[in-house]
Amino acid sequence: MPNLRLALCQIDPWVGDLARNSEEVLRWSKRAAGSGADLIAFPEMVLTGYPVEDLAFRGSFVEGSRAALVDLAAKLRAEGLGDTPVVVGYLGRGEPGTRYAGKPQNCAAVLRGGEVVTRFAKHFLPNYGVFDEYRYFVPGDQLTVLRLHGVDVALAICEDIWQEGGRVAATGQAGAGLLLSLNGSPYERDKDDVRLELVKRRAAEAGCPLVYLNMVGAQDELVFDGESLVVTEDGELLLRGPQFEEALLVVDLDLPAAAEDGLPDGTVLADGLKLTRVDLGGAPKESAAPVAPQVGERLDDEAEVYAALVEGTRAYVRKNGMRSVLIGLSGGIDSALVAAIAVDAIGAENVYGVSMPSRYSSQHSRDDAAELARRTGLHFRTVSIAPMFDAYMGAAELTGLAEENLQSRLRGTLLMAISNQEGQIVLAPGNKSELAVGYSTLYGDSVGAYGPIKDVYKTLVFKLARWRNAQAEARGEVPPIPENTIVKPPSAELRPDQKDTDSLPDYDLLDAVLARYVEGDEGRDAIVAAGYPAEVVDRVVRLVDTAEYKRRQYPPGPKVSPKNFGRDRRLPITNRWRQG
Repeated sequence: MPNLRLALCQIDPWVGDLARNSEEVLRWSKRAAGSGADLIAFPEMVLTGYPVEDLAFRGSFVEGSRAALVDLAAKLRAEGLGDTPVVVGYLGRGEPGTRYAGKPQNCAAVLRGGEVVTRFAKHFLPNYGVFDEYRYFVPGDQLTVLRLHGVDVALAICEDIWQEGGRVAATGQAGAGLLLSLNGSPYERDKDDVRLELVKRRAAEAGCPLVYLNMVGAQDELVFDGESLVVTEDGELLLRGPQFEEALLVVDLDLPAAAEDGLPDGTVLADGLKLTRVDLGGAPKESAAPVAPQVGERLDDEAEVYAALVEGTRAYVRKNGMRSVLIGLSGGIDSALVAAIAVDAIGAENVYGVSMPSRYSSQHSRDDAAELARRTGLHFRTVSIAPMFDAYMGAAELTGLAEENLQSRLRGTLLMAISNQEGQIVLAPGNKSELAVGYSTLYGDSVGAYGPIKDVYKTLVFKLARWRNAQAEARGEVPPIPENTIVKPPSAELRPDQKDTDSLPDYDLLDAVLARYVEGDEGRDAIVAAGYPAEVVDRVVRLVDTAEYKRRQYPPGPKVSPKNFGRDRRLPITNRWRQG
């Protein structure tokens, strides 16, 4: 059987940075060519980054992407890489004379010999969850099949393999020996299992091995975990790339020879796709000394989520041109976990913490904040808000919730003032449980540019804190989060002896109800029927429904759950429906 050596470049593109992304493609192509690759591939929309959102409507950006593609082809040839075909994703538009002429498209192209040999557009456009590609793009209508060294390679883009039929079915009809899919598939918990089973199923349906190349990095709320896959038509896993790491993945595949009497160019296949054949030549190659398969170990659940939070935070800071972050350290578990994430993401020297005690702040919380700083090595200072609080209280007679929220807002104002003065961006410490029920103060603990644990329920916050400490101990390091921070009852410390459970159900119960209502979209009656107390469910549902306006004003944060507050869950603020 003919042999193909594929080089899969699992890399991190930056949205909008055409020059940088082009240089990265060139740099990784050089590495790939050094491995003796016959075909080099990059992820979905690697030239523009993904997702580009409304940038797709800017004609200048579309043309910039198309020009960068042509320029990249010339650069590859100039660097002596013109003989090796390179598959790259980019933002294109419908060609003149076609049904969708001039409309934006999620495209990929094959570059060789200094030219753009062929182009094609994504066929299935996702329009669910975090995706709304119907808003931006028009679909492609062809199945591109490359003939290279005597093997037929069919090409697809991400959603093309998530849907039934389409390019998967067309690949089988065309008799291709390999299906290569370029992807920008965001991370969420447990998605890797779903993804692997999907790839195995689609390989069987296509009747050939399937290569699933995914990007890494993060873009605003979305995190991309890589974990590229190569699976045979029999379901054997040949390659699995690392999670949350850039990597050059090289694999040798023995593939069936292309049939000389196959379907002709222009044949109409499944879902109306037209077969487009591109002959890249090259004599069939016999199996050479194979490159050893790379089947990387998968991270466990807490490790995977923590890595996603670190990647999201690092990318947000770096890609927005920032150098340092500022965190209000209360001595509580949320700000402690955020600080640990920030230190792991950008280094302790770039993390600044400030303790802002009031008359209600316990001494052990002040000590815990200082101990966290000592353990992690981040910059630390203490600025009491007591004088500011007293001045406000002297000017206005505030009591109850207004008095409590004043303390939080003074802290928010102080953080933003330091941010303006010193140039750090503020990280908000709110978790998903609090955001769900509105247990946060607008313009107080909700201020910031990014919320690293915005999509993490409180019960998971505790698990991640213990996991991070255990990892440190296993490496012989000092655990970053003080044990007292983990074991003490959660409290906002805005009034004497305050505990979160004064205002909220126990977090184990609260998070279980929230998971059903938020992620599961279960109604009130269904949750009660599942065995949860009716009075608790009624209260939680009411709190969630009436806190939508607060969540809309919270900063972005990395998505790690099946449904986050942001791109995933979009409910009206003004809404009278109250039955779940």
